[in-house]
Amino acid sequence: MPCIARTSRLALAVSAASLALLATACGGGSGSDASGPGDGKPVTLTFWSSALGAKETADAFNKTQTDIKIKFSLVPAGPEGVTKLSNAVKGGNAPDVATMDYSALPEYASEGNLVDLTPSSGELVKKEFPEALQSLVNLGGSTWAVPFDVTPIQLFYRKDLFKKHGVEVPTTWAEYRTAAEKIHRADPDVTITNFGGGDPALLSGLAWQAGAQWYGTNGDAWKVNIDDPASRKVAAYWDDLLADGLASRTPLWGEGEAKERSTGKVATVIGAAWSAGTFPVSYPDSKGKWGIAPLPTWDGEPSTGMYGGTSYIVPKGSEHTEAAAEFIKWVTTDPAAMTARLSSLKAPSSALPANEGMRAAAAKEFDTSYFAGQDVYAVAGEAADTIVPGWTWGPVQQQVVSAQMAAGSDHTKMLTSGQAKGETAVTDRGLKLDRMA
Repeated sequence: MPCIARTSRLALAVSAASLALLATACGGGSGSDASGPGDGKPVTLTFWSSALGAKETADAFNKTQTDIKIKFSLVPAGPEGVTKLSNAVKGGNAPDVATMDYSALPEYASEGNLVDLTPSSGELVKKEFPEALQSLVNLGGSTWAVPFDVTPIQLFYRKDLFKKHGVEVPTTWAEYRTAAEKIHRADPDVTITNFGGGDPALLSGLAWQAGAQWYGTNGDAWKVNIDDPASRKVAAYWDDLLADGLASRTPLWGEGEAKERSTGKVATVIGAAWSAGTFPVSYPDSKGKWGIAPLPTWDGEPSTGMYGGTSYIVPKGSEHTEAAAEFIKWVTTDPAAMTARLSSLKAPSSALPANEGMRAAAAKEFDTSYFAGQDVYAVAGEAADTIVPGWTWGPVQQQVVSAQMAAGSDHTKMLTSGQAKGETAVTDRGLKLDRMA
């Protein structure tokens, strides 16, 4: 395997200063409500999220409850949403529950903005969620979030183009390049995929698969190891494909990307479990032409990393932490929550629940005809079982992302700029940096 041994999760230690923040991040308390379920007084929880279907999920919860009621507000996604939440915590008017990307959790927790969910949700996370996700939400020996989805990276490929050019589905990255060469040689207008513009989240997931560990600790000091050999191998591979014209330089997440994919100008897409739901909407004329396979690996042994992903948190200042934990448990483990979320959407969703008990409900709502009957949830579930465990994010990842995006399509430069920014950002926050990473 090109990865660390599949042992227990990597416990994320933090510096003394950061540990103090984590220990006090519960604000109004981590285990007692001002009023809670069962005392005869209904509790109203405020819930912020940018996720599609979150409102309908809250409405479904309200229909089944008498002692807890949810008041939902839609907020922006990404950094804008995190900033809004941070300002609310500082202003003393934060919601009781919110959703947050896994990559933002360590930074947010170490700044003292989260309630410690160990008493209410620690056992839930341990028993109900995959090992590979536990290192993402268990930080400094405490549980700071509950996973919602798991986002294994997968290979989406054009079955018709592969058949036309006599190409087998690649199982290794060497085979993937060979397929790229054969297809492009036969039709110079077709490349293996579009990989331009630079996507730090995708690069990190591919480095994750290769065995990289971008962040870690040594005693009370943080290690920043973004520009490591495993990551450089990944970056060089993609930079070479781009330089040789085998991968398109069309930026990811733009109109050009969609045009190339919908018109057969690229033969594959490197995506995640959630990507499957975008295909029927973005490339409707390609129905039946796309298939899904495991991500190619470096040595042929099944493994993958993650691309994105969402968790549930309780921001500092909530006076209803026990009630919030009850809602979070329902929304992350009860199949009824997934049914409500998906049945309300106008577009299909292939988000893979982190809790396996919810996956059947999710699969039931997805029309598999676009992928010619292929069970996208089964394929994604198998991929999730191969996620390399032990990855964790650092306390400055949002700043690292900004630096990496400025590097554009040069993935090797994305690593060096990310490394430099990560080191300075750690020290700028007053945290100790281990320069022997």
